[in-house]
Amino acid sequence: MFAFLTARRFHGLVAFAAFALLAVAFYMEYQMGLEPCPLCMFQRIVFFSVGVVSLVSFLTASKKARKVCAWVVVMLSFMGAALALRHLYLQSLPADQLPACLPGLSYMFEVFPWQEIMQAMVMGTGECGEVSWTLFGISIPGWTLMAFVGMALVNIVIGLQPTKRTIF
Repeated sequence: MFAFLTARRFHGLVAFAAFALLAVAFYMEYQMGLEPCPLCMFQRIVFFSVGVVSLVSFLTASKKARKVCAWVVVMLSFMGAALALRHLYLQSLPADQLPACLPGLSYMFEVFPWQEIMQAMVMGTGECGEVSWTLFGISIPGWTLMAFVGMALVNIVIGLQPTKRTIF
């Protein structure tokens, strides 16, 4: 009955979802004019990484490699979820408690050492606390958190399945 729900097909779906979410992010940036903050940029990097690993798993014939890819996606999804949680935390702070805003990334890459840039991006800045768009009352990092949790759950199921069986 559920023989078509294989780990390979689920990884194809996860790859499609990750790349579709990136397409939505670029649409929001270039068509809607929403400027991404540093945490948004890191979440995009994680979505891209999840998409690439899932695509590799979808294209491989090895079930063992697919399980390894599943656990890599789980770790990446947990990292993305942690970034989204930090982002949501910053959005919940009052304006006077937000970290200071930093100059643009292009300027930072020219002036600051890369370690300081990475730390500032992971910790977030004042612009990360702005809620510039919502859908059903949920901001962008709320939606990305749900996506990362969903991707992690699907891949945990894939990683825990015996290699001879399908997902269900």
